Amino acid sequence: MPDPKGSLPSAPGEPPEPVTTADPTRSGITRRGFLKGAGLTAAGTALLDGVQAFGAETAAPAAHGVTELGPGPVPVRLHVNGAEHVVELEPRTTLAEALRIHLGMTGTKIICDRGVCSGCTVWLDKMPVNSCMTLAIDAVGRHVTTIEGISPNETMHPLQAAFVRHDAMQCGFCTPGMVMSCAALLERNPHPSERDVRHAVSGNLCRCGTYPKIFAATLDAAGTTRNA
Repeated sequence: MPDPKGSLPSAPGEPPEPVTTADPTRSGITRRGFLKGAGLTAAGTALLDGVQAFGAETAAPAAHGVTELGPGPVPVRLHVNGAEHVVELEPRTTLAEALRIHLGMTGTKIICDRGVCSGCTVWLDKMPVNSCMTLAIDAVGRHVTTIEGISPNETMHPLQAAFVRHDAMQCGFCTPGMVMSCAALLERNPHPSERDVRHAVSGNLCRCGTYPKIFAATLDAAGTTRNA
């Protein structure tokens, strides 16, 4: 039986072990309870901040002169194929989505949507990029060129005509991206070798495997013959 003074029973011959009583100033808060409560408080604060941020429907000024956009649509001015377009876009909208959905330029294909196949290739200031991995707002102030805009007056670009002559397309999904990559090569190197063409389309995936005809068409458009 416990000692009336609060000692715990002990083995014969040993002094009783005292019982540690709770400090009334701690109000029953343990170290474990304090840490759990602090974690819940931090999580609750973060959640509240997220809700408040989600409620901001317009651009808001932030520290250091940076402007926060979203999450709702904001006006975005894009220069595409020589024309200015103002569209309302959520900041998360990719350039590929803006071109296809908001501007109706469906020549730009979204295939993998992961930057793997390059079927969505367009030019930013004549530099080929994967538009599925580029935010539309990052194209503001730059010149965007799509497959619809590489040749004026709705006539075929010499490379497009060469693709037709050499039957350098099969299912057609990769074709716009291939043409944009190869046309960019011809812009910077009018007399490429086959090695140059292979390098230019090294990021473009053709599931039909029509690479030899793509190489031949590009070299034909450049006025050269095939060489390894």
